Amino acid sequence: MNPSDPRPALRPRRSSISRRAALALALGLSVVGCGKHEPKKSAAPDSGAGGRQALRVGFAQIGAESDWRRANTQSIRDEAAARGVDLVFVDAQGSQANQIRAIRSFIAQGVDVIAFAPVVETGFEPVLREVKEAGIPVILTDREVEVSDPSLYATFIGADFVAEGRAAAEWLAGATSGQAGIAQLEGTPGAAPAIDRRAGFEEAIAAHPAMHIIKSQSGEFTRAKGREVMESFLNSPEGPRITAVYAHNDDMALGAIQAIEAAGKKPGVDILVVSIDGVKAAFQAMTEGSLNCTVECNPLLGPALFDAAEALAAGKTIERRIVTPARVFTGASSAAELPNRRY
Repeated sequence: MNPSDPRPALRPRRSSISRRAALALALGLSVVGCGKHEPKKSAAPDSGAGGRQALRVGFAQIGAESDWRRANTQSIRDEAAARGVDLVFVDAQGSQANQIRAIRSFIAQGVDVIAFAPVVETGFEPVLREVKEAGIPVILTDREVEVSDPSLYATFIGADFVAEGRAAAEWLAGATSGQAGIAQLEGTPGAAPAIDRRAGFEEAIAAHPAMHIIKSQSGEFTRAKGREVMESFLNSPEGPRITAVYAHNDDMALGAIQAIEAAGKKPGVDILVVSIDGVKAAFQAMTEGSLNCTVECNPLLGPALFDAAEALAAGKTIERRIVTPARVFTGASSAAELPNRRY
């Protein structure tokens, strides 16, 4: 891709036998929702508007592990307040078990719609079957799940993670003339962004025989862990061969930058750094020259989430896949964009 092109083309995320089967079934559904069940109407509090009840939405957030996640939470809270939605919010603190307990609690409370950003892809099918039996539509945000029955959720709202990884690789290939020894900082094991951002990146660098991932490990999407892992990479026998860092999110990249500086090297020059998310701190790092490129993954999903929730609660058909736009930013474009960053 052209590094100056601000909007990389989005292509479908990776496929598997289960995903192809799910897609085939999904395409056969004429109405999006939860099978034969109608959305369950809860005894929601009165909104004060002519006795009309407020829409009640249960949302199970992953946690607050990064600037991106905190901005995502704020967008959801703000939009719910602006629309008068009764939001039942649970912070799962990075635990799938906590998310599953929250979802069961939402069922017991009789919410109108359940939404969540899954900690990992697998393991949610049993509880989603309980939700379907209760007749409550489900919205996935930011991350997808692996299920055998696509009717267990109504829609997925989020970015194309494979395309993000591909865009990061294509920028790095252009910046290095296709030659790099790469240290990869992966996200949480089993999480959709970690799986897909790796897949997209590796797919793209396969076209460049002189680009190699020489170290790869999870940094758990956090700045502290990103720094810790990068320090171990630099101190390893392969450390001198590292000429670039690819981080699955900005927070890990910022931690890696600290490790590179502590090792007496200049990030952005001695070791190029490319990451994903586009948070404000990443733009600040680009203006300073320590981060070279970030691929945007917009966390402000509140409006799209509640558009979908309101439509589902009203029994309307919605798209099964709502893709958020992505852009690529580099040092050259970061200064102009920095004042516009809301997260």
